[in-house]
Amino acid sequence: MNRLIAIAVAVLLASSGCVHPQDMTASKASLPTLPRIEANPNLSPAGDLRGGTLTLHLDIREGDWYPEADTGPSLVVQAFAEEGRAPQIPGPLIRVPAGTEVRATVRNMLDKAAARVYGLHGRPSETRNPIEIPAGAVREVHFKLTTPGTYHYWATTTDRLLTLRSGVDSQLSGALIVDPPGVTVADRVFVMGLWRDRGTSGPSQVGRQFAVINGKAWPYTERLTYDVGQPVRWRWINATFFPHPMHLHGAYFRVSAEGDGEVDVALPVEKQRLAVTERMPVGGTLSIAPLLEREGRWLFHCHLLAHMSSEYRYLAPTPPGTDLPAEGVHHAALDSTGLWGLVLGITVRAGARSVDPPPSTSPPRKLTLLVRERPASDRFPVAHVFQLQDGPRTPALEAATVPGPPLVLTQGEPVEITIVNQMREPTAIHWHGIELESYYDGVPVWGGAGERVAPPIEPGQSFVARFTPPRAGTFFYHTHWHNFLQLTGGLYGPLIVLRPGQTFDPETDKTIMIGLGGVDDQKAPLLLNGSAQPEPLRLKAGAKHRLRLINITPNNVSLQVSLLAGSSPVRWRAVAKDGADLPSAQATVRDARQIISVGEAYDFEFEPTTKGDLRLEVLRPFTRTWVVTEVQVR
Repeated sequence: MNRLIAIAVAVLLASSGCVHPQDMTASKASLPTLPRIEANPNLSPAGDLRGGTLTLHLDIREGDWYPEADTGPSLVVQAFAEEGRAPQIPGPLIRVPAGTEVRATVRNMLDKAAARVYGLHGRPSETRNPIEIPAGAVREVHFKLTTPGTYHYWATTTDRLLTLRSGVDSQLSGALIVDPPGVTVADRVFVMGLWRDRGTSGPSQVGRQFAVINGKAWPYTERLTYDVGQPVRWRWINATFFPHPMHLHGAYFRVSAEGDGEVDVALPVEKQRLAVTERMPVGGTLSIAPLLEREGRWLFHCHLLAHMSSEYRYLAPTPPGTDLPAEGVHHAALDSTGLWGLVLGITVRAGARSVDPPPSTSPPRKLTLLVRERPASDRFPVAHVFQLQDGPRTPALEAATVPGPPLVLTQGEPVEITIVNQMREPTAIHWHGIELESYYDGVPVWGGAGERVAPPIEPGQSFVARFTPPRAGTFFYHTHWHNFLQLTGGLYGPLIVLRPGQTFDPETDKTIMIGLGGVDDQKAPLLLNGSAQPEPLRLKAGAKHRLRLINITPNNVSLQVSLLAGSSPVRWRAVAKDGADLPSAQATVRDARQIISVGEAYDFEFEPTTKGDLRLEVLRPFTRTWVVTEVQVR
């Protein structure tokens, strides 16, 4: 226990800036040795499977965890281990065919803390009671796994639920996979973990966090390589206390199953959906098939800035519901992408099934997009802004708006967008949801193929993004630079792709882009199209309207959007998700309420039948704050 206290002090000193994290190992040199915790890639099932019975012996131990480089910062946490082997994060993979009988023991090797273990029971099961294991004790469990699916097991030694478990026991989680009998499934299993110390009040007492996939944070997460068109299946498990909107660059993925760790629902084909971003709740599971049809280097990552930007390795000491990088602490990026945390790198090699845009006989449409800094005035706060330049004359800076100007493109027609950086720092622009060549995707020092690598856009420099939108739908563009002030400052805008021959009618086509007014604290207001007091939304009675909802807040993962008549929702029809049209089985009429996570886009069709006043409300659940705009139907 004395060693744990000493390590906690070392972590606090490191997070406060008094000790650099890389020096933490040296500060522990005189302490008793704990086992080194291994990162578990979830490739080898644990235990001994014979004759339809899995025999498994698990330990709960303390160990030294290196969530970044193997020679980088470490901290003492609790982890599962197979008996006689090194502890692992995540815990040992339990993977068996359906119908397997499991005979397991769990030994609590901690000095004083009792453990409560969840998830080691049958699937399906009517009993979900945890296993209570006092310090030093062993418990036996017998159960049968009969239903194929993606599940997990986890433990707490702090009497905290999964929604609150963030410290020494936060990595006590493991995957439990049940395969169909007699079927070998070629897939990968990824377990997300999150350790966080918010720090204490004071000018130098900052917090620290580690966000990991299979025990490691980017740039030390596993790099994956596939061929174009290769069938790919991933199982994801959210074992953290936070929901995560997981986003794939440059391609869609198909959601084939989802669950909560206890029940896994395989979706019939007509209910499977395409997405580029999908929210995973706490304890949630997801089975997806990435549609990797283009050569290049891509990313799959949590879209919350707090879990993918290197600046958030250190946190300001703020209350729950607020995520701010620490002030006055050196936010050194671990690699030149500026990324960190819940990020996977994917390389797709060229092949016979590579998808190339059909040749176009028309010349590309050319646009010039300025990236600028707008100083504060009596009318506007300071902002980072986009402006379209039409002709040789530079537009007036005071005319710039947040969000940036809507880019209305046409499916199948090529476009060249020259991005001119007029700010005092580098930037990069990501075309969210657009299927395009990796070099133009907007991830500097990563995007591209082979020796061709996308550069950052330096101050005073420009970059030409070339692509041909392959589908019509709702997309958006935003900064992918790791300075969180660029996004919170306003570097985002809608991108609408129309079908050939279609024209954009602002009277019936309404884009609602949800942002945040400033840095992510509890005082920052939600914004609708850049305003905390938005203008009324005007609709026509008897006309069909397309409502395009986009969440580009930095960390507001579960906003609820409602279109209300009085206190009751009206009805609207879902038509698209993340730019992809919904199949008929999913394009249904429903109550006008929608949870929309960061990086998601939803399209709804709404036809008001009578004149009157409605209300569009966006609620932020953690802080119970909202923004409302009047909807006038005339």
